[in-house]
Amino acid sequence: MDRISDAICADHRELKSYYDRIVQAEDPDEQTRWQNMFTWELARHVVGEELVLYPALKKHLNEEATADRQQHQTIKEELAVFQTLPSTDPRFIPTLAVLMGDLAAHVNHEGVDLSNLETCITADESKRLAASFDRTKHFVPTRAHPSAPDRPPYQTAVGLITAPLDYLQDLFRKWPESPDGPME
Repeated sequence: MDRISDAICADHRELKSYYDRIVQAEDPDEQTRWQNMFTWELARHVVGEELVLYPALKKHLNEEATADRQQHQTIKEELAVFQTLPSTDPRFIPTLAVLMGDLAAHVNHEGVDLSNLETCITADESKRLAASFDRTKHFVPTRAHPSAPDRPPYQTAVGLITAPLDYLQDLFRKWPESPDGPME
Protein backbone atom coordinates (compact mmCIF):
# COMPACT_ATOMS: atom_id res chain seq x y z
CA MET A 1 0.00 0.00 0.00
CA ASP A 2 1.25 3.42 -0.88
CA ARG A 3 -0.78 5.51 1.57
CA ILE A 4 -2.08 5.01 5.08
CA SER A 5 -5.63 5.61 3.86
CA ASP A 6 -5.19 2.87 1.22
CA ALA A 7 -3.94 0.39 3.83
CA ILE A 8 -6.79 1.08 6.22
CA CYS A 9 -9.45 1.07 3.50
CA ALA A 10 -8.09 -2.24 2.17
CA ASP A 11 -8.61 -3.73 5.64
CA HIS A 12 -12.14 -2.35 5.72
CA ARG A 13 -12.93 -4.04 2.40
CA GLU A 14 -11.39 -7.28 3.61
CA LEU A 15 -13.48 -7.23 6.79
CA LYS A 16 -16.62 -6.67 4.73
CA SER A 17 -15.72 -9.64 2.54
CA TYR A 18 -15.26 -11.85 5.64
CA TYR A 19 -18.61 -10.66 6.97
CA ASP A 20 -20.21 -11.60 3.65
CA ARG A 21 -18.57 -15.04 3.77
CA ILE A 22 -19.94 -15.66 7.28
CA VAL A 23 -23.46 -14.61 6.35
CA GLN A 24 -23.44 -16.59 3.09
CA ALA A 25 -21.85 -19.72 4.56
CA GLU A 26 -23.95 -22.83 4.14
CA ASP A 27 -22.82 -24.72 7.22
CA PRO A 28 -21.76 -23.92 10.81
CA ASP A 29 -18.20 -25.19 10.28
CA GLU A 30 -17.64 -22.74 7.41
CA GLN A 31 -19.15 -19.93 9.49
CA THR A 32 -16.78 -20.74 12.34
CA ARG A 33 -13.77 -20.64 10.03
CA TRP A 34 -14.75 -17.22 8.66
CA GLN A 35 -15.67 -16.02 12.16
CA ASN A 36 -12.09 -16.77 13.21
CA MET A 37 -10.72 -14.97 10.16
CA PHE A 38 -12.97 -11.95 10.74
CA THR A 39 -12.00 -11.80 14.43
CA TRP A 40 -8.30 -12.17 13.63
CA GLU A 41 -8.33 -9.33 11.13
CA LEU A 42 -10.59 -6.94 13.06
CA ALA A 43 -8.70 -7.33 16.35
CA ARG A 44 -5.37 -6.61 14.64
CA HIS A 45 -6.83 -3.75 12.61
CA VAL A 46 -8.29 -1.94 15.63
CA VAL A 47 -5.07 -2.09 17.64
CA GLY A 48 -2.99 -1.14 14.59
CA GLU A 49 -5.09 1.99 14.13
CA GLU A 50 -4.79 2.87 17.81
CA LEU A 51 -1.00 2.52 17.74
CA VAL A 52 -0.27 4.10 14.34
CA LEU A 53 -3.16 6.17 12.99
CA TYR A 54 -4.36 7.89 16.15
CA PRO A 55 -0.94 9.25 17.16
CA ALA A 56 -0.55 10.56 13.58
CA LEU A 57 -3.93 12.31 13.83
CA LYS A 58 -2.85 13.92 17.09
CA LYS A 59 0.53 14.96 15.70
CA HIS A 60 -0.62 16.35 12.36
CA LEU A 61 -4.17 17.52 13.07
CA ASN A 62 -3.98 18.02 16.84
CA GLU A 63 -6.98 15.71 17.01
CA GLU A 64 -7.24 13.36 19.95
CA ALA A 65 -9.35 10.81 18.03
CA THR A 66 -11.51 10.52 21.15
CA ALA A 67 -14.63 9.61 19.17
CA ASP A 68 -12.67 6.99 17.22
CA ARG A 69 -11.34 5.47 20.45
CA GLN A 70 -14.86 5.34 21.90
CA GLN A 71 -16.12 3.64 18.73
CA HIS A 72 -13.22 1.19 18.93
CA GLN A 73 -14.07 0.36 22.54
CA THR A 74 -17.63 -0.49 21.51
CA ILE A 75 -16.36 -2.58 18.60
CA LYS A 76 -13.91 -4.44 20.86
CA GLU A 77 -16.66 -5.19 23.38
CA GLU A 78 -18.96 -6.48 20.65
CA LEU A 79 -16.14 -8.49 19.05
CA ALA A 80 -15.31 -10.04 22.43
CA VAL A 81 -18.87 -11.40 22.56
CA PHE A 82 -18.98 -12.46 18.90
CA GLN A 83 -15.61 -14.24 18.95
CA THR A 84 -16.86 -16.62 21.66
CA LEU A 85 -20.26 -17.46 20.15
CA PRO A 86 -20.64 -20.83 18.49
CA SER A 87 -21.95 -20.41 14.96
CA THR A 88 -24.98 -22.50 15.97
CA ASP A 89 -25.98 -19.98 18.65
CA PRO A 90 -29.14 -18.09 17.61
CA ARG A 91 -27.37 -14.83 18.61
CA PHE A 92 -24.49 -15.46 16.16
CA ILE A 93 -25.74 -13.57 13.08
CA PRO A 94 -27.63 -10.85 15.01
CA THR A 95 -24.51 -10.13 17.09
CA LEU A 96 -22.41 -9.96 13.94
CA ALA A 97 -24.97 -7.64 12.30
CA VAL A 98 -24.81 -5.19 15.22
CA LEU A 99 -21.00 -5.33 15.15
CA MET A 100 -20.93 -4.65 11.40
CA GLY A 101 -23.36 -1.76 11.81
CA ASP A 102 -21.12 -0.12 14.39
CA LEU A 103 -18.05 -0.88 12.29
CA ALA A 104 -19.67 0.72 9.22
CA ALA A 105 -20.47 3.87 11.21
CA HIS A 106 -16.88 3.98 12.43
CA VAL A 107 -15.52 3.50 8.89
CA ASN A 108 -17.62 6.43 7.66
CA HIS A 109 -16.41 8.68 10.49
CA GLU A 110 -12.83 7.59 10.01
CA GLY A 111 -12.96 8.33 6.28
CA VAL A 112 -13.11 12.04 7.11
CA ASP A 113 -10.14 11.70 9.47
CA LEU A 114 -8.11 9.86 6.84
CA SER A 115 -8.90 12.43 4.17
CA ASN A 116 -7.88 15.28 6.47
CA LEU A 117 -4.70 13.51 7.47
CA GLU A 118 -3.68 12.83 3.86
CA THR A 119 -3.91 16.55 3.08
CA CYS A 120 -1.56 17.38 5.99
CA ILE A 121 1.23 14.89 5.35
CA THR A 122 3.61 14.15 2.53
CA ALA A 123 3.34 11.09 0.31
CA ASP A 124 6.47 9.71 1.99
CA GLU A 125 4.99 10.17 5.46
CA SER A 126 1.76 8.48 4.36
CA LYS A 127 3.75 5.59 2.91
CA ARG A 128 5.77 5.32 6.13
CA LEU A 129 2.57 5.24 8.20
CA ALA A 130 1.12 2.53 5.93
CA ALA A 131 4.24 0.40 6.37
CA SER A 132 4.16 0.94 10.12
CA PHE A 133 0.47 0.01 10.26
CA ASP A 134 1.13 -3.20 8.33
CA ARG A 135 4.15 -4.09 10.48
CA THR A 136 2.32 -3.35 13.72
CA LYS A 137 -0.46 -5.79 12.88
CA HIS A 138 2.10 -8.62 13.03
CA PHE A 139 2.78 -8.01 16.74
CA VAL A 140 -0.59 -7.25 18.26
CA PRO A 141 -3.29 -9.48 19.77
CA THR A 142 -5.49 -11.44 17.38
CA ARG A 143 -8.54 -11.48 19.63
CA ALA A 144 -10.53 -8.68 21.25
CA HIS A 145 -9.44 -7.72 24.76
CA PRO A 146 -11.75 -4.81 25.59
CA SER A 147 -10.46 -4.40 29.14
CA ALA A 148 -6.86 -3.90 27.96
CA PRO A 149 -5.45 -0.36 27.91
CA ASP A 150 -6.11 1.47 24.63
CA ARG A 151 -3.26 3.99 24.65
CA PRO A 152 0.50 3.63 24.28
CA PRO A 153 2.71 2.77 26.10
CA TYR A 154 0.41 0.57 28.21
CA GLN A 155 -1.42 -0.78 25.16
CA THR A 156 1.90 -1.76 23.59
CA ALA A 157 3.13 -3.51 26.74
CA VAL A 158 -0.10 -5.44 27.30
CA GLY A 159 -0.29 -6.29 23.60
CA LEU A 160 3.22 -7.75 23.64
CA ILE A 161 2.19 -9.99 26.53
CA THR A 162 -1.25 -10.93 25.16
CA ALA A 163 -0.37 -11.47 21.49
CA PRO A 164 1.73 -14.63 21.96
CA LEU A 165 -1.13 -16.25 23.90
CA ASP A 166 -3.57 -15.35 21.14
CA TYR A 167 -1.20 -16.70 18.48
CA LEU A 168 -0.80 -19.97 20.40
CA GLN A 169 -4.57 -20.39 20.65
CA ASP A 170 -4.87 -19.54 16.94
CA LEU A 171 -2.94 -22.71 16.17
CA PHE A 172 -5.93 -24.72 17.42
CA ARG A 173 -8.67 -22.72 15.70
CA LYS A 174 -10.33 -23.63 12.42
CA TRP A 175 -9.50 -21.37 9.47
CA PRO A 176 -10.86 -21.00 5.97
CA GLU A 177 -9.10 -23.18 3.44
CA SER A 178 -7.59 -20.25 1.66
CA PRO A 179 -4.11 -18.86 1.06
CA ASP A 180 -5.31 -15.76 2.95
CA GLY A 181 -5.63 -17.57 6.27
CA PRO A 182 -3.24 -16.59 9.06
CA MET A 183 -2.06 -20.15 9.53
CA GLU A 184 -1.17 -20.67 5.85
